Amino acid sequence: MSRAAAPNPRLLVVDDEPDLRTLYELTLIREGYDVDCADSVEEAWQRLLAGGYQLVITDMRLPDGTGLDLLQRMEQAGRSEKAMVITAYASAENAVEALKAGAYDYLTKPVDLRQFRAVVGSALGRMPAPREAAATRALPPARTTESRGAAAPAPLPAALARLAGESPAMQQVRALVQKVARSMAPVLVAGESGTGKELVARAIHEISPRAAGPFVAVNCGAIPEALLEAEFFGYRKGAFTGAQDDREGFFQAAQGGTLFLDEIGDLPLAMQSKLLRVVQERAVRPLGAVAELPVNVRIVSATHKDLGAEVQAARFRQDLYYRLNVIRIAVPPLRERISDLPALCQALLVRIARDAGVSPPPQLAPEALAQLGRYAYPGNVRELENLLHRALALAGGQRIGQEDLGLPDDVPDGFDAAAGEAPTQPGAGLATVVSKPAGPVPPAATALPRDLAGHLDAVERDILERALTQHRYNRTAAGASLGLSLRQMRYRMARLGVGQPGGEAAGDGGSDGTGEGSEGG
Repeated sequence: MSRAAAPNPRLLVVDDEPDLRTLYELTLIREGYDVDCADSVEEAWQRLLAGGYQLVITDMRLPDGTGLDLLQRMEQAGRSEKAMVITAYASAENAVEALKAGAYDYLTKPVDLRQFRAVVGSALGRMPAPREAAATRALPPARTTESRGAAAPAPLPAALARLAGESPAMQQVRALVQKVARSMAPVLVAGESGTGKELVARAIHEISPRAAGPFVAVNCGAIPEALLEAEFFGYRKGAFTGAQDDREGFFQAAQGGTLFLDEIGDLPLAMQSKLLRVVQERAVRPLGAVAELPVNVRIVSATHKDLGAEVQAARFRQDLYYRLNVIRIAVPPLRERISDLPALCQALLVRIARDAGVSPPPQLAPEALAQLGRYAYPGNVRELENLLHRALALAGGQRIGQEDLGLPDDVPDGFDAAAGEAPTQPGAGLATVVSKPAGPVPPAATALPRDLAGHLDAVERDILERALTQHRYNRTAAGASLGLSLRQMRYRMARLGVGQPGGEAAGDGGSDGTGEGSEGG
């Protein structure tokens, strides 16, 4: 007995311009969809009440309201249809409002029909290329629709559970992740180094309809400028000397999934313009290729920089900034959510112990946890993780004591552990080592230094030496505690003549103790 063919997806097109409405309708019919049309918010709503659709495509401005009005009605009524907004008023504000109202994606007029078909296909689970179609898997209903009226709250997805902490700031982050995961809109994750921006990006991917696709993470600052285009877009055999075979780039590797661009602010301006074109056109041209290839990729970016300031300084393209900053998620520094420390320590110790083959994971002694709560964490969660790694190695048992942490006995002045407050002005990372002055603080009326440059060098030298001593001459850790990279730390040590114990000069092969560390989100 032959099985009946699956019905074609039903789409509703809402636009008050007859020519455009007809163009969209014919384009979609050729793609195999069943299409109904409406020219107003009210007519569209009546059609929705009469029957269900898989996708609603609506213009922004309509005779009796806006596309946002329609989306809000659908949201309030608990409609399951996905929505896509088309607008002639291309602005970040319109895009954000549409996405907040529940839109899957948005397009701007004049609409590129190739892009139009690709976005519709993506919204309906159709991949733009045959090789990707085979990889598409049906997702459980819980991933694609919200559960309404459930008897009991669903358990927190593992991806969200990894964002440990119940502080208001982290609850807001998790809520935003859940809200934006369902759309295609670009997301910009902002936060200081070490706050866990990549974890947020992975959570967005893992609870989205794209979870079955790949998650490709790229550190934009770690790729030599000469290789950026080849790495991002791929190349064809013979495109340049050494190109022995075809190779796909990051965009092709992330097809059907999510591309995470970490430290997007480090991209050179020339590469920014190329990235902008890909974001706009949703197509890439590998080096040596004649034709462009469509890509179905959701872009999530991250940065520790103030991109708005970078735009003002002409170091970052304004148009790319608006394209990437459609939805912004700010990840708080650890000092602003110190109440999350017990949960974070527990989660980190479980993972560290598992990776090290230690079972059961050790427990923090109360005095050790109290000391951790008095530290300002200039390196944020990454620094906490490194502290716990070292403590587990030194403890050698099931209990981590205060002595295993390697933290100074004194804590920064002005840091209120209960309130989670720490200095927030530029250079706040210095607080961990300079908050306790070596000598008495001179009164305000003290005479100004006669040699300012020499005075500042002396102060900086003292800070560097104290940071190095605190971190057992691990230049990476000492630099991180001051908000400096390893390169910056080496430069300052060489300039000021700060060396290793015994007079060994910086850069002369002195040991970094535990090594140069690792970078993360």
